[in-house]
Amino acid sequence: MQITRAEIDQLDRRKRANLINSITGIKPANLIGTKSALGIENLAIFSSVLHLGSNPPLIGLVTRPVGEVPRDTYANMKASGIYTINAVPNTKVEAAHFTSAKFDRHESEFEACGFEPTYIEGFEAPFVKDSPIKFGLNLVQEIPVELNGTIIMIGEIQHLIIEEGLISEEGYLNLDAAQIAGISGLNSYYDLSFIDTFPYAKKEDLGQLNQKSAS
Repeated sequence: MQITRAEIDQLDRRKRANLINSITGIKPANLIGTKSALGIENLAIFSSVLHLGSNPPLIGLVTRPVGEVPRDTYANMKASGIYTINAVPNTKVEAAHFTSAKFDRHESEFEACGFEPTYIEGFEAPFVKDSPIKFGLNLVQEIPVELNGTIIMIGEIQHLIIEEGLISEEGYLNLDAAQIAGISGLNSYYDLSFIDTFPYAKKEDLGQLNQKSAS
């Protein structure tokens, strides 16, 4: 099947959104934890978290356009300058999905969707207690995307909280053992399962790959 740009534009709005959101594959499912100036704990699911660099440790987050629809996560990040990113456990996928419902600003998704907040000293943004991989960040930069009104929020990691036994001696995370979820499109969730770990790729080792392919 080949779909042209003109045909993409003619698709039903929901079908187009589902299709274009799905073609990039399975993305990490994360809950963004923030707190309002009034002390209301906010939680929202995102599939647009991306690694930007390890020195300094920078993480990007793409937010939807800010306009007539309230964006509590964005507003809280801007006001406080801090937030948390929490991997979604497989056991909490449905509850995590419901954080995307339209709640009033005075309502907490933590309470409504059954998540327990937890804090660390000196950092006022709420973490998700059940998440095996979570980190707290300072907001350091905001980049508007003029083409569609989205915003790339860049945070610098200040705190990492990772469940015991998930980090290898080399620093790799065992995402299979963490039993966390991924997202395809807007509302399809997947398990993450381990395939293999390969050494650093060198061109001179391509012969080994060709031998495997031929066998």
